[in-house]
Amino acid sequence: MTDYFALFGLPVGFAVDAEALALRYRDLQRAAHPDRYAGASERERLLSVQQASLINEGYRTLKDPLARAAYLLELNGITLSDTDTRMDPMFLMEQMELREALDAAPRAADPHAALDQVRGIAEATERRLVEELAALFQQGDAAALQQAPERLRKLQFMRKLLDEVDAREDDLAHGI
Repeated sequence: MTDYFALFGLPVGFAVDAEALALRYRDLQRAAHPDRYAGASERERLLSVQQASLINEGYRTLKDPLARAAYLLELNGITLSDTDTRMDPMFLMEQMELREALDAAPRAADPHAALDQVRGIAEATERRLVEELAALFQQGDAAALQQAPERLRKLQFMRKLLDEVDAREDDLAHGI
């Protein structure tokens, strides 16, 4: 497996210089773009397509804090389990309350304001979790890294909730 950090010439870590990542992405894509290999051999064209795909996947991974955290855990030998569903009970209660508010939003006097309130709470929680992940990866010791999967699971919950808020907003916009 190729190290995406090495591919983009970035130091391994949770904190990523987004501008440097974007600039390097454009340079790498330009160099590997399949159109540049139109007259090349079949093997060279295939390698170009594979390289472009690798660059795209690396960019998506490093650009997104959720994907980047999962990738860093993998690099540190920590495999995320789909069957590990342990979660802080207080966090789960907060999730239930947010989901109830989301479900009630379309019936609220001002559905847009109700959705905005859910979005605001979810985005604040998402920012806090990203900051906590950054701190854990900054520490970098085994004890800190063992705490990261729980934060990552929480972040996944928040992303899913935000996607559902987007869907409800779309429904409202289309009169559904």
